[in-house]
Amino acid sequence: MSTRTPNPEPRTGPTVVKLGGAILEDESAVAAIWSGLERARAVVVHGGGPQATALARRLGHEPRIVAGRRVTSDLDLEVALYTLRGALNARLVASARAAGVRAVGVSGADGELVTVSRRPPIEVDGTMVDFGHVGDVEGVDPSVLEALIGTGFTPVVATVCADHEGALYNVNADTVASEIAAALGSPRLDLVTEAAGVRRDPEDPDSLLPRLTRAEVEAGISQGWIGGGMRPKLTTALAALDRGVPAVRICGPYGLEGDGGTVVVP
Repeated sequence: MSTRTPNPEPRTGPTVVKLGGAILEDESAVAAIWSGLERARAVVVHGGGPQATALARRLGHEPRIVAGRRVTSDLDLEVALYTLRGALNARLVASARAAGVRAVGVSGADGELVTVSRRPPIEVDGTMVDFGHVGDVEGVDPSVLEALIGTGFTPVVATVCADHEGALYNVNADTVASEIAAALGSPRLDLVTEAAGVRRDPEDPDSLLPRLTRAEVEAGISQGWIGGGMRPKLTTALAALDRGVPAVRICGPYGLEGDGGTVVVP
């Protein structure tokens, strides 16, 4: 839960833009993202699951995934540090510079930005699973982001976070982005995906839905036409609405400028 209460007044904070790891593999997509953010007040939050998996396999380690969620062992945490806070974050900042955007890389651990607690073992399909070094968000202090934005920088946030004792954890990037958007008073959270929006029929590009309400999302999940990788994105969108973010947009890297994608509203 964020440390700030949602503000009923018009929200004037920066837009929060969450980038999935698959997007980061495409240099032209990343360049399009920075082009779309060149004149915007924004905070960029990024994941890195595919890159973490690739590095783990290069080290001879096969990551364990349970119900779509990564178990973070000691080695998996080191891999997350190398990929998320290291290579990916640095490369994103460098690509921003090439696009004329003044970016600064930080992590959830910097400036006590995101405080987490270790996720307790939970039951998954009848079996208790310990997810290891995976953190659940306890609170957000956006002071470091506000300081950077106030001096003209675009923060780029890697989702390695810390608890009160300084232990580091891997944290779901969608969740971190949602909580930061709530804490900053953002008018919108953008979830940038390869899918570029929600389609009534995933196989029909012309079935893109420009707008969905909470009730329509819940109906789509119940009816089954919202499923696969889009379901957790829309679950994140509903959670952000619950935290006071007025709108969540699901869009592609080439849709940040203008009205591309699907906007989810209460």
